[in-house]
Amino acid sequence: MLTLARSLWRLPAPPDARPAGRWDYAFVAAVAVMAVLEATVLRPDLDRRWLSLAAFLVWLPTLLLRRTRPGVMVTVFAVVMFVPVYEAFESSGRPPDDLHTGIVALLIPYSITRWESGRAVIPDLFLFGLVAARSLLWEGTPTGDRVGGTAVIVAAAAMGAAVRARAMLQSRQLDVVRQQERERLARDLHDTVAHHLTAIAISAQAGLAVADAKPEAARDALRRIDEEATRTLAETRKVVRMLRTDEDEVDRPLDDLAGLASTGGPGPSVDVQVADGLDDLSPTVGAALQRIAQEAVANARRHADGATSVHVQVRRHLDDVELVVTDDGRAPTRSAEGFGIVGMTERAALLGGTLAAGPAPDGGWRVTATLPSEERR
Repeated sequence: MLTLARSLWRLPAPPDARPAGRWDYAFVAAVAVMAVLEATVLRPDLDRRWLSLAAFLVWLPTLLLRRTRPGVMVTVFAVVMFVPVYEAFESSGRPPDDLHTGIVALLIPYSITRWESGRAVIPDLFLFGLVAARSLLWEGTPTGDRVGGTAVIVAAAAMGAAVRARAMLQSRQLDVVRQQERERLARDLHDTVAHHLTAIAISAQAGLAVADAKPEAARDALRRIDEEATRTLAETRKVVRMLRTDEDEVDRPLDDLAGLASTGGPGPSVDVQVADGLDDLSPTVGAALQRIAQEAVANARRHADGATSVHVQVRRHLDDVELVVTDDGRAPTRSAEGFGIVGMTERAALLGGTLAAGPAPDGGWRVTATLPSEERR
C-alpha cells in the first residue's frame, strides 16, 4: 500500500495535455452567455445575483487552463468564490444562491485528477473541497443534498482518474507496439543485410589476397561485391517498405530462397532444395522461412571453419513445414554473441514454431526450424 501511495505521489503530469483550442474558447463563451441569461432573465429573484454572477465570470476563463495548469484554475476558483461567500455570511448568515450554470465547476475535480501531477492532486482537491463545503455543510442544507452533492463531486474526480488511467494504459500499449516494431526491424535488417555484408566482406578479403598474383580473380571478387551490394540495397528497401505495408508480401513465399544458392566465388557453396507442394504457404510463413535460412547461411559463412558447402532443404512434415540448414565445417562450438540465433528463435516462436541449432551428428552445424504451414492465431 505504501509503495502504491509513493507511486501515485511521484506520478508526473500527463505529457499529452494540449492547450486550449477554439472549441474550448467557444465552450467558455457559451457558458458565460448562459450565466448572464440565468442571472438577468431566468432567475431575476436570485439572492445576490450580481455578486454571484461577477464571481462566476471571473473564474470561468480559468477553465481554459484545466489541462495545462489545473492548479491555477482551482486556486483562482477558491479565491474568487471566497468573496461572495464571506459577504453573504456576514450579512445574512447563509451562503449565497448558486447559479445553475455553475455546474461546470465539476470540471475542476475532474481536471485535477486527470491532468495534475500526483503530488498536487491532494492539496488541489482539498482546496476545492473547502469551497464546496460551504454549501454542503451549511446547517440548512438537507441531508439528501449533502450526500448527493458529495457523490457527484467524488464521481467527477473518479472519472478523471479513470480516464487518466486508461490513457496511461493506451500509452504503454503503444510503447510495447513500438518496441516490438523496433525489434522486428532490427531482426529484418540483421537477417537481410548481414547475409549480404558477410558475402561482401569475404569477397573483399579474397580479392585482396589474390590481387597481386591473380588480377582476374580479383576482378571476379569485385564483380561479386557489386552484385551483393546491389542485393543489399534491394533488401534494405524491401524491409523499409514492409514497415509501411504488408502488400509487398506477394504470392511467391519461397521464391526468394533460390537467391541463396551459390556455387562460385569465395566461401562455401550453397545448395538450396525446396520440395514440391509448398506453394500454399502463407506469405508470413514463407517470409519467416526465408529470413531464417538467410541468417543460418550467413552464420555458416561467418563461423564454419573449413566449410566447403552449405545445404538448405525445405520440406513438408505432416502439418508443418521444416527448414534444415547444414554445413560441413568444423564448428562443434559456436559463439553465443550476436542476435542471429536469438532472432531466428524469436521469429519461429512468433508463428508457433520451434528452432533448434547445434552440432550435427556427422559433423558440422545444423539449424532446424519447424513452422506451421499456416499462421497460428
